[in-house]
Amino acid sequence: MANKLYKPILIDSIKAGENLEKQRFIGFDGKTCTAGAKALGVCDVETEKDQYAPVGVMGILLVEAGGNITAGDEVASDSDGRAVTVARTELPNGFALDSAEEGDVIRIVRGI
Repeated sequence: MANKLYKPILIDSIKAGENLEKQRFIGFDGKTCTAGAKALGVCDVETEKDQYAPVGVMGILLVEAGGNITAGDEVASDSDGRAVTVARTELPNGFALDSAEEGDVIRIVRGI
């Protein structure tokens, strides 16, 4: 499979409140985003607790899928910070640019 293009427009950093995995939604508290919560962005690299993690906040970002997603779906965070299709009670964190199954890495767009 070809590599997917990553085109961040804005990258910020946040002090990791726990060990963070790359390509997962990160909350405003520096921890993995909880299910249905609003995310600060997507963690770019694995980061140890108390280190500063680069977080893609806006642009085309790469995130791991937590279930089946169709291109164009609004995506939210699951309890592991992975992208899932938005349900009625979840806050959206972007739009999927790729279709995926659980475990795939997809492109999402944030900030539109």
